[in-house]
Amino acid sequence: MCHQCQGSDRDVEKCQTCNRKRFCHPCCELWYPRIPKQDIGKKCPFCCSICNCRACLRLDTKLNISSDVKVSKDEKIQSSKFILPRLLPHLKEINDEQIAEREIEAKISGLDFKEVSPENAKCSSDERLYCDICKTSIFDLHRNCSVCSSDICLTCCLEIRNGKPLACREDVSWNYINRGLKYAHGEKGEVIEMKDDKVINSADRMKYPSMWKTDEAGVITCYCGAGGLMLKRILPNGWISDLVNSVEKTAEAGKLLNLPETIVEQCPCFKSDGNIDMDNCKVLKAASREGSEDNYLYSPSIWDVQQEDLKHFQHHWVKGEPVVVRNVLEATSGLSWEPMVMWRACRQRSHTKHAELTEVDAIDCLDFCQVQVNLYKFFTGYTKGRYDCMDWPQNLKLKDWPPTKSFKENLPRHSEEFLCSLPLKHYTHPVNGPLNLAVKLPEKCLKPDMGPKTYVANGFAQEYGRGDSVTKLHCDMSDAVNVLTHICEVPINEENISKIEKLKKKHAEQDLRELYSSVANKEEMMELLEKTNQQVENLQTDDGALWDIFRREDTPKLEAYIEKHHKEFRHLYSCPVSQVVHPIHDQMFYLTRYHIMKLKEEYGIEPWTFNQKLGDAVLIPVGCPHQVRNLKSCTKVAVDFVSPENVSECLRLTKEYRLLPPNHFAKEDKLGIKKMIVYAVDQALKDLDPSEKKESPEAEEKNKGRKRKKLKVSGIDSTLKESLPSEKNSLETQEEKKPFKTYQRRKRK
Repeated sequence: MCHQCQGSDRDVEKCQTCNRKRFCHPCCELWYPRIPKQDIGKKCPFCCSICNCRACLRLDTKLNISSDVKVSKDEKIQSSKFILPRLLPHLKEINDEQIAEREIEAKISGLDFKEVSPENAKCSSDERLYCDICKTSIFDLHRNCSVCSSDICLTCCLEIRNGKPLACREDVSWNYINRGLKYAHGEKGEVIEMKDDKVINSADRMKYPSMWKTDEAGVITCYCGAGGLMLKRILPNGWISDLVNSVEKTAEAGKLLNLPETIVEQCPCFKSDGNIDMDNCKVLKAASREGSEDNYLYSPSIWDVQQEDLKHFQHHWVKGEPVVVRNVLEATSGLSWEPMVMWRACRQRSHTKHAELTEVDAIDCLDFCQVQVNLYKFFTGYTKGRYDCMDWPQNLKLKDWPPTKSFKENLPRHSEEFLCSLPLKHYTHPVNGPLNLAVKLPEKCLKPDMGPKTYVANGFAQEYGRGDSVTKLHCDMSDAVNVLTHICEVPINEENISKIEKLKKKHAEQDLRELYSSVANKEEMMELLEKTNQQVENLQTDDGALWDIFRREDTPKLEAYIEKHHKEFRHLYSCPVSQVVHPIHDQMFYLTRYHIMKLKEEYGIEPWTFNQKLGDAVLIPVGCPHQVRNLKSCTKVAVDFVSPENVSECLRLTKEYRLLPPNHFAKEDKLGIKKMIVYAVDQALKDLDPSEKKESPEAEEKNKGRKRKKLKVSGIDSTLKESLPSEKNSLETQEEKKPFKTYQRRKRK
């Protein structure tokens, strides 16, 4: 019987390794086309951990290749030494902000600063608090209303007292008119519906910063009129100040604080004369900026980064440069990422413990609206192509898929395979990467969703200008690594080519009327536009996606260009973009080759542009705006991480997000970088001095509370409760225990 299809009437290859499993010839050709039959006979796919039958794909067993990071004790110490000096300045800023609020509280309450003890907010470990004004994540000190339970962060408190509430903005409303498919293809169309992205409930309308009042003493009165807001805490009282003192007093940390922030040695990518070394095959030309040294990207193979230390990578990463690691799939077991294998792995029945995933919500790249599609039909279109009713190539994409549960729960074997492929695991591993700050959060703490997630989409090499398979310009809240695991070239049907050309002419005429009506030389502009849209340069067989990543320092000029030309872009229902709230965070713009060229002409900047090949892992630093166009049908898997070098960028973006309008889809702070900083410093201190490993602050606080409660019941004076720092105290001697027990007996009598 064939292990794959359970058929027993076919010729089979019997495995000589396990001497049990058999695979029939049709299954070998269909599901393992790249493996010769004789190799399957020597060692079958089951023994190689790459069997893609339905049963094996849903196993939770580990692969033969380890996907974990092997970190020695010395590496853990070195990582902590690397982390501490980069996080200490940010921890001090957090501490200074809390000290300032405590001083105000001391003034309000008439207490000495040391006597200020904020009440515990009693926030459970699976709960996350957000500021009711700016939607920023609250991790510790904040103000709370005892009546309406409103919470506001310390930044909003400061702005209210200064009379400049920066987060006080009106809701934004994007009105898009759905005129149907005919309008999207250049015709007039009829109004079907109007879509307003303005989403806000009546309760949130009441919570603008202008509705909170303050007096000279600094008391903030809640908008509900209940009275002054109380200062509350989530973390143990004074813990952050203690962490700052511990870092500064640690001998090891004291030596580290004098180290330079950047690596001063010459990068190995350059020769001694200062020119780029083109012979080392570890660089990729991605830009042509005059007088710039960053036109080349560091592009090692997966074996290069395994053999070398992290210093070469850090040379580029600390400067905010992307890194492209080649051939990462060679480090895996070889499990198939074919679309039908993914479909078999993920299709679940409703009667099982897993959610049913036969229907999915995909995005149509023509009008960027969601459409529901059968998963099997989606993957069929992935390999054979799809066309709409007007014979235009239809590009659908699945974003953040699977949508339910975690990647590991829905695709356990592929999850392990992806973790094996990750390069530079000290940074990128989502479970135990020693330089990934996201893994420093406690186990029971509610953590942000960092992935992995899969992105599956159709794509074509030619840029049509409308309906292209793209991820629009955006900026992630953290660092990310994106691995291209599968590609499939789908040729355009010859009978559709003439129809496509006719539709392109209609698109151009419509753009001329609606987007470029104010341009003086329209004919020259349209010729240039058509030429750049058709441009396909040196496309290789393993090229899958076209990336444009902008430098952080070029962001202001990029935003200025979009502000100036935003009416030349289309978004929802193929409607022209009428307004811009934030050029990057709105995620409404994809810069075609025409706009990339105009951007350089007008503002003198250009992105790093390169093709992501099958097996390439692209590491994108936080703060770098980027966009992607699929040149073929592509399957990518991505995971987020937080590197110590880029914490300042995470904080900067958090400040940008809090200033967005209240109903903006990117408003919510989903990362909580300040909380990560606090716990990362705490963990680094423990790693540097294992002898001082204590319980978590929350557990310590809970045990302390239990002890105080017990002593209170026993009748001990309140002043004695504060004098018991640990279990080993003066009452532990036998002589002192006797009167203590006598006293307890008397109280019970």
